[in-house]
Amino acid sequence: MKGKQVVLGHIGDAKVAALLEDGKLQDVLVEDLSRLPLGSILRAVVDRPVKGIGGVMLRLPHGTGFLKKAKGLAPGQTITVQTSGFAEAGKADPVNQRFIFKSRYAIVTPDQPGLNVSRQIRDDDLRDDLTVLAKSGMEGSNMGLIIRSSAALADMGDVAEDIQTMRASAEAISVEAGLEPEVLLEGDDPHVQAWREWSDVSDILTGPDDLEASGALDQIEAAQGAWVTLGSGGMFVEQTRAMATVDINTGADLSPAAALKVNLAAVQDLPRQLRLRGYSGQIAIDFAPMTKRDRKPIEVALRAALRTCSVATEFVGWTPLGHGELKRKRERAVLNDLLK
Repeated sequence: MKGKQVVLGHIGDAKVAALLEDGKLQDVLVEDLSRLPLGSILRAVVDRPVKGIGGVMLRLPHGTGFLKKAKGLAPGQTITVQTSGFAEAGKADPVNQRFIFKSRYAIVTPDQPGLNVSRQIRDDDLRDDLTVLAKSGMEGSNMGLIIRSSAALADMGDVAEDIQTMRASAEAISVEAGLEPEVLLEGDDPHVQAWREWSDVSDILTGPDDLEASGALDQIEAAQGAWVTLGSGGMFVEQTRAMATVDINTGADLSPAAALKVNLAAVQDLPRQLRLRGYSGQIAIDFAPMTKRDRKPIEVALRAALRTCSVATEFVGWTPLGHGELKRKRERAVLNDLLK
């Protein structure tokens, strides 16, 4: 199959959305049946401050939350928050007070006023039309609006409807009141996320056997393992308690250029492999042995690959032992934990 394709289905009771390009799995979203979806908006109750790091622990409808940089909050006070990431087992879920309402074409930002059109939309006439639409859709509101790049190819009526839906949700949440933790708005499941984020794909499969027939299921199963083949070599991508680790090997190729070759192949595919597995936080990369002279092209290739990834990831630098270090946002659960 050439081109992009989205496959929607189930593995057990969990909803699954897979993004394929030329038959190769680029991304997979799996429903976490044990917790609320990311982006859920909740009423929380302040429990206690965490001294030294400027945060507070919160009582949430489903457990405990942690809010960074919390000021002026007293125990027992109710606040509205949005889940912003995944915590390790036994730790509090991270939440944010600056929540957003995100759909396919529009994002409403209650605490950040202003009307904005994505910079990726460069056609001046289209930007003018979308700006007029934004002003009309948000007239009389102090909330902010961002029109997403996906609106460039959308029908204006669909964009206007998206704006109104997100505005109505934001206004409804803003008047919610109560004293106990409560789920005010559940985040999107994988099927809705696929509709929202992969809007440039028109080939969508929804049949009960399409995950298997498309080859997505086999590739999802492969992503549950550690080994990734790269020519004659490859890499082990594994999760430990403290961090994720990547061990790159040349395999049977012992030529002078083997290390640079496999290291370049590894860093170009690494963002996809981390994305498929849901690995995040601290990541250490043990490269195939190479000279310091070869670090520059590896770093350039790695930074370029990371810019194409939907999960925010920063290249931190090199350790004294020659390992590369990454810091990756925790916005996905680990695939093995979801499908075990």
